Amino acid sequence: MRQHVLDWLADNVPESRISHILRVEQMAVTLAQQHGLDEAKAAQAGLMHDLAKYFKPQRLLEMAQKEGLAIDPVDEANPHLLHADVSAIVARNVFGVVDEEILAAIANHTLGRPGMSAISCVVFLSDSLEPGRGDTPELNTLRQTSQHHLHQAVWMTCDYTLQHLMEKRRLIHPRAIATRNWFLQSAQHSFTHPSPEPVSASHLRP
Repeated sequence: MRQHVLDWLADNVPESRISHILRVEQMAVTLAQQHGLDEAKAAQAGLMHDLAKYFKPQRLLEMAQKEGLAIDPVDEANPHLLHADVSAIVARNVFGVVDEEILAAIANHTLGRPGMSAISCVVFLSDSLEPGRGDTPELNTLRQTSQHHLHQAVWMTCDYTLQHLMEKRRLIHPRAIATRNWFLQSAQHSFTHPSPEPVSASHLRP
């Protein structure tokens, strides 16, 4: 399956984008390991997250409409924002992916989604924070946070992205704001009401 996807990508996206995709795949696996998640699911979603990245705007709109997806006015103004949701359609229709968690992680990697799964969080963060995105103090802080607190890292990464969009005077999708707000509240709640940690041998090490 992986080689099949790589062959398809070689015909449909530039080589520079494939390099990004492979870095996302690797970071998704690493984050999945660190958080005790399914590494195979994270890898597959990471590898497939940008299948529709270079589809023409009209094709993205038509595929989203045919699928019955909700299309916001911001999507109509910038159809490229639909490439994540459409990539999930391609993963299902072209590669036969039926795992809903993988499909959701692909669909959610750009705008996120309130309450999205941990695998979706991992792919969302890997897309934004993979090493090729830069080596700034802000990005490195986000990377460190992602290794320990997925929900906190999601809202902090949303803030980072939203700030960039505002500086560029770009439209902001309401789903991105909803994602940011949901994960901010979730992270605040977890810090206010931390879950009791089970006692294990690892806690007894100096």
